[in-house]
Amino acid sequence: MSIKNAELIRHLRNNTQKALSSVLEFKTYPIEKLNYKSSATDWSILECIEHLNLYGKFYLPEIENRISLAKTYHNGHFKSSWLGDYFVNMIKASNTKKIKATKQMDSTGSDLSLSTIHQFVKQLELLDSLLVKAENVNLSKVKTAISLTKFIKLRLGDTLRFLVYHNERHILQAKRIQFPVLKTMIELDNDQ
Repeated sequence: MSIKNAELIRHLRNNTQKALSSVLEFKTYPIEKLNYKSSATDWSILECIEHLNLYGKFYLPEIENRISLAKTYHNGHFKSSWLGDYFVNMIKASNTKKIKATKQMDSTGSDLSLSTIHQFVKQLELLDSLLVKAENVNLSKVKTAISLTKFIKLRLGDTLRFLVYHNERHILQAKRIQFPVLKTMIELDNDQ
């Protein structure tokens, strides 16, 4: 993938703003709905968001550090690496294959509350500010560590793409959670 820096950043910031709007909507849900799981192996809305918080705890400081240390300024164009494209395409919401979370990033069974959403909102706000700062660095030359292994580094542009699309994937997952109707109208009539 090859794209102008400004265009990539604009796209990623737009997706981050959409994510923020969706997550703010979750704040209006009752806690029972936020913690509802259709099965023991499925994630609740809060588990989806906590999974994103865990990724943010690793990637946001890494991105912030790499941007602050960057000595290469943007050249106006970003070219993805084949590995970056692989990770990004694997995590995009359009890829319907299930991906097992690594143990350190698995939020299953966590004790979660509205603070999970508050933390993620702060992370999205930080991500947006980092995207603004990233406009001034060379997204192809600056490299970041990844959460899977310390032996691989990705181009900053690929890491930003991965993080934004990963957020989108799990927010859509959270939005798809179906909640049971507590009592149907027929059951209510029979109770009277």
